[in-house]
Amino acid sequence: MPTSYYWVVPGMVADWTQMGAHAASLGCDAIILAAPDERARVSKIPIYQDLAPQPGASAELPDPRFDNAERDASRESVEKDVADAKARGVTGFRCLTPQLLSAADWAAIISSHSDCRFLAWTPGLPPDELASLAGAGFANVFDSLAWWDARRAWYVEEAWRLAAVAPAIATLEAPGAPRSASSHTENEREAAARLRIALAGNLGAGMLVPMGYEFGARHPLDAARGTAEEWEWLQENAPYDLSGALRDANAAIASRGTTKASLMPVSGPDTAILALLRHTAAGSQSTLILANTDPLRTLTLDPGAVPPDVSPALAGVGRLSLHGAEVRTLSLPAPTSILGASRGQDGARDAAAAPRVAIEAERPSVDDGRFAVKRTLGENVRVEVDLITDGHEKIGAVLQWRAADETEWQELRLAPSGNDRWFAEFPLLRLGAYRFRIQAWPDAFASFADGLAKNSKAGVPVTLSLEEGRLLLAKAAEGKSGPLAALATRLLAADEAERLAVLQSGETAALMAAADPRPLLAQSGEYGVDSERTAAGFAAWYELFPRSQAGDGKRHGTFADVIAQLPRIQAMGFDTLYFPPIHPIGMKARKGRNNSLTAAPDDPGSPYGIGAAEGGHDALHPELGTLEDFARLRAAAAEHGLELAIDFAIQCSLDHPWLKAHPGWFDWRPDGSLRTAENPPKKYEDIVNVDFYAEDAIPSLWLALRDVVLFWAEQGVRCFRVDNPHTKPLPFWEWMIAEVRAAYPDALFLAEAFTRPKLMYRLAKLGFSQSYTYFTWRNTKVELTDYLTELTTTAPRDFFRPHFFVNTPDINPFFLQTGGRPGHLIRAALAATLSGLWGVYQGFEYCEAAALPGREEYLNSEKYQLRAWPDRAQGDIVDEIARLNIIRKTNPAMRSHLTLEFHDAANDQVLWYRKATPDRSNVVFCAVSLDPHQVQESAVDLPLWQWSLPDDGSVEVEDLFTGERFRWQGRRQSLRIDPAVRPFAIYRIRPAEAA
Repeated sequence: MPTSYYWVVPGMVADWTQMGAHAASLGCDAIILAAPDERARVSKIPIYQDLAPQPGASAELPDPRFDNAERDASRESVEKDVADAKARGVTGFRCLTPQLLSAADWAAIISSHSDCRFLAWTPGLPPDELASLAGAGFANVFDSLAWWDARRAWYVEEAWRLAAVAPAIATLEAPGAPRSASSHTENEREAAARLRIALAGNLGAGMLVPMGYEFGARHPLDAARGTAEEWEWLQENAPYDLSGALRDANAAIASRGTTKASLMPVSGPDTAILALLRHTAAGSQSTLILANTDPLRTLTLDPGAVPPDVSPALAGVGRLSLHGAEVRTLSLPAPTSILGASRGQDGARDAAAAPRVAIEAERPSVDDGRFAVKRTLGENVRVEVDLITDGHEKIGAVLQWRAADETEWQELRLAPSGNDRWFAEFPLLRLGAYRFRIQAWPDAFASFADGLAKNSKAGVPVTLSLEEGRLLLAKAAEGKSGPLAALATRLLAADEAERLAVLQSGETAALMAAADPRPLLAQSGEYGVDSERTAAGFAAWYELFPRSQAGDGKRHGTFADVIAQLPRIQAMGFDTLYFPPIHPIGMKARKGRNNSLTAAPDDPGSPYGIGAAEGGHDALHPELGTLEDFARLRAAAAEHGLELAIDFAIQCSLDHPWLKAHPGWFDWRPDGSLRTAENPPKKYEDIVNVDFYAEDAIPSLWLALRDVVLFWAEQGVRCFRVDNPHTKPLPFWEWMIAEVRAAYPDALFLAEAFTRPKLMYRLAKLGFSQSYTYFTWRNTKVELTDYLTELTTTAPRDFFRPHFFVNTPDINPFFLQTGGRPGHLIRAALAATLSGLWGVYQGFEYCEAAALPGREEYLNSEKYQLRAWPDRAQGDIVDEIARLNIIRKTNPAMRSHLTLEFHDAANDQVLWYRKATPDRSNVVFCAVSLDPHQVQESAVDLPLWQWSLPDDGSVEVEDLFTGERFRWQGRRQSLRIDPAVRPFAIYRIRPAEAA
């Protein structure tokens, strides 16, 4: 199957056998003809042909010099052109104006000519026209690499859009288009061409090489009037030869394969060294692509400038130098895992006997080391501590750290930062648990050297001090050999000047520090750090009920039906697909529609009524499919860049097998009945809860619940949304999560804990990676700023990761019920930009808000019945959600809530805030109107001082929704936000001086 193509003007070919060999020598495995030519059959290489849809009334090809975008294309004429070309031996087509036919027409054409491959020429297509090609069946699309300067952010955004249609072929140059600008020098043209070829070899699923590109042709080749003599002249007068570079790039593409991949920038726009992260579609391999966009200068990359999740690839590499136009790739191997050991029954008994009432302490550690600090893989953990001693003694201090499965400590000297505060940092290069501690002691030699320097500078006699110093060295060197012993011997016969020089030298200080016995050592307790994968803090979740994906609301959906929905979900930019419980549902006391107590015969019941004759928590609802079907779904989701998350709900229907097999796990009432679950005023008559502290439940129930999670982890699930964890014992969660992570350090747990703040925080400390939050009910400016300020500037910043779900099957907020489409857009914008984690429950994208009267619950709730959802709906916000997710993925500043800072907006209905990377190479500002009904205007404060700009300084602004670029000057700016258009704006801003 061809991957790279050589575009040929037939009139310039005298010998087709020779031309086929030439194309193959460049690594191209197919030829694309600019016009039909019967002679091409002998080229011994697959032949493709340019194909342009045209009106049915005319047999002429459209004139490429004019815009044909509004002409009505005829499917019949295309069918005829394809048939004629196939008769000449053509096996594929570059479709020049694919938007002129519908996706359905293309699908029919491509299906009827399955022996041919069709490539869509997509450079310059507007996003909506490009999206309309999804599902048409094109084997490949073409990117806009030829027009990219390797600095602007639009190429990565285009890559995300193209990936939703087909793998993208890298376009080195538009066939027949003008060559490099005449003002460029030959060296610059060649360097720019080599850079583009190297980028194509790393970014494309194939490559398009126009005829003559390899010889540096300065003028376009005429598809209609080119001659063989012109081709011969071009080869003889080539200013340079790119054949070797093309071969290497095509070899790289061939060795990598055409697996669909996604791109994420790890450098801000307009940086001299481009840094891109390429993930394979299955997520099994990642590659860091570095490119020096300056064609003539050698530039150096500081590894500290890359985001945390990339830094493990650069560990030990140091500073990287790239020559002009050089492209380099670094493989990011899958992180090694820190495996723990299970304590089994003893651990369960100990955890069950632990106190249930917690006493918390203060930062900088979490509760004085009782719980681990949360960080993500690749981050540097900054440790700070106050170190205080008496008198004028100097302090020696080190930070020591190790992974939980290591015995040897690594250490680094702490440095003073002022006012008795010290600091150091250590890197997280593996997944799992780390430990760190502080050691400090009075440093005798450092104290002596400090006093000696001060006295010497003041002219105080130091003869006796020098002898004291000699004795310090002699004692440290006693019984040793090497440099320190040699220094001690040397000082015996040295004069005063030499002694002074030796005792004040940096070499002596280093030797004495290494030999320091650390007397009167003080050691802190040990503190924990949980190193989790990036998805623990940065992800976009989409929730759906698999049983409602059949499309008609009558037939029970299957996992196969969910697979059909994956392209739609991927197109919206989500990366985690979450299912409510997918287990068998009990029949006893089954709920009917809208939570009624009586179910009709065809009512499916609530999926939270887990357990039936078919099995319990480790079984699948039979109408959804088998474990093999689930495995196929998981693999298909991975191919679409989606990770599956499932619900872990610890409750049982009245038909659950545990009730018969393990009656001692439940709390039976005196009359022999069981108390059904409730959360006043809500009641759940169809389920009962287990009793964690029943005599027969310890440890067998605890182990059984752990094994449920381990079972699904064995099926490839690593994300678990836990239902109502705050109603289960805290010691159970601490033990169970630790047990699972001992075997699967990459497991993530989301707490659905709508409860008291301190209980939510306690669950996070116990091991939950993420948590639902009060965001759902924070609507005013004060409510939002106060809540986010608490999460970003106080103790929870070290252990609590907020997941901003805009709605859930249980929660239909009043704001959405009354806010209409603008209200849904407001909540989407806030959730997607305020936190690194946000989620949507299906129906939100269609602005579904019908509610039970006076309640925050959906009418005709999907919890109790099957639903039918459309792909699109009138007035939906699908495109806006997709754009929000693209903005999140293409701006490193959006990866965490911890980069958030609020700024002043004069109008209380307007929220104005920014996110920025630590080096400020990527700064994004958001303005959100909190009023879904009225136009709002506000003056906003632009913090120019953060760029070291004066109050009248200017910045370059890019509207990330419209693409509009403009300049703001001055600290105070005015905004107008119309909810009927879009109730928010998102800007990428940088100093004008750096433009």
